[in-house]
Amino acid sequence: MSVLTLDQAQAIVAAALEKSRALALSPLAIAVLDARGALKAFAAQDGTSLKRGEIALGKAKGALALGVGSRGLFRRAQDQPFFIAAATSAIGGDLIPVPGGVLIRDRDRTILGVVGISGDTSDNDEACALAGIAATGYAADPGQD
Repeated sequence: MSVLTLDQAQAIVAAALEKSRALALSPLAIAVLDARGALKAFAAQDGTSLKRGEIALGKAKGALALGVGSRGLFRRAQDQPFFIAAATSAIGGDLIPVPGGVLIRDRDRTILGVVGISGDTSDNDEACALAGIAATGYAADPGQD
């Protein structure tokens, strides 16, 4: 069984930051959680606004709790806002249903963890998460299935 290691989590953060610099994005907060929901790695760039870390964690925790990348949760929020409101309450408020929460999957599609990023547009946040996960060789699942 695969597990997300600390070295891999730190590599995800480093690659996501590299992508952010290449795109000249606003400062990001990046959270990497393992499959249990434990925080493995976190970084907040200089100049990140006050609550970006909490938003990054909300994207990650919501995706992990429901097993769907936050882009999928975004679509669900548009189609079924009452479900997302109820799910947010059920998981203690930690659900931010916009792109930027990307599940990390192994070859068997088992969830190994999740990356949550906040700071720029949601699409750019997600692009950085995808780049970070690609650096590990694992599959990224933003919720487009």
